[in-house]
Amino acid sequence: MASAGTILVFGDSLSAAYGIRQEQGWVALLAQRLHAQGYGYQVVNASVSGETTSGGLERLPRALRLHTPDIVVLELGGNDGLRGLPANAMHENLARMVQLSRAAGARVLLVGIRIPPNYGPRYTEEFGGVFPELAKQYHLPLVPFLLEKVALDPALMQEDGMHPNPAGEPPVLDTLWPYLKPLLKNDPQNGGR
Repeated sequence: MASAGTILVFGDSLSAAYGIRQEQGWVALLAQRLHAQGYGYQVVNASVSGETTSGGLERLPRALRLHTPDIVVLELGGNDGLRGLPANAMHENLARMVQLSRAAGARVLLVGIRIPPNYGPRYTEEFGGVFPELAKQYHLPLVPFLLEKVALDPALMQEDGMHPNPAGEPPVLDTLWPYLKPLLKNDPQNGGR
């Protein structure tokens, strides 16, 4: 199978398979699905548990140089929200990462996340608005909420209530897949287009 390129997953603990084995995480499951469906992509998981958007912005240039991705799955912001960091700073950091990814020739899939309402409705609303604003500003595909299918189901979440357990990871991939699939080239189901 010819290589179609590289998908760089650049996120935090939700993509780093926190609390479970790497091969159980949605990123490893994505690599398996791509292979099983005949896509020639290599998947690189450069996610770091606890990462904020400012930490990600510091790390991204090196990751782009190292892996020269065709697609960047940008899944950051949750830790900014949990720490109550300013939403406008998160917006700026994510915007800069989108710009850097595009300058390196990659398409970007932005992954949205929601936070518990601990910091009050105003902050929760500001935080939640960052992802659709960026998607609109940069014409990006947006996964509205990565944990949409699992967040409220204790059977699919670890005891911390924040990270999916092994049973919760396949539905996480199923949430992301419809947004990622249109970015893939060499669609085996579509005559190689």
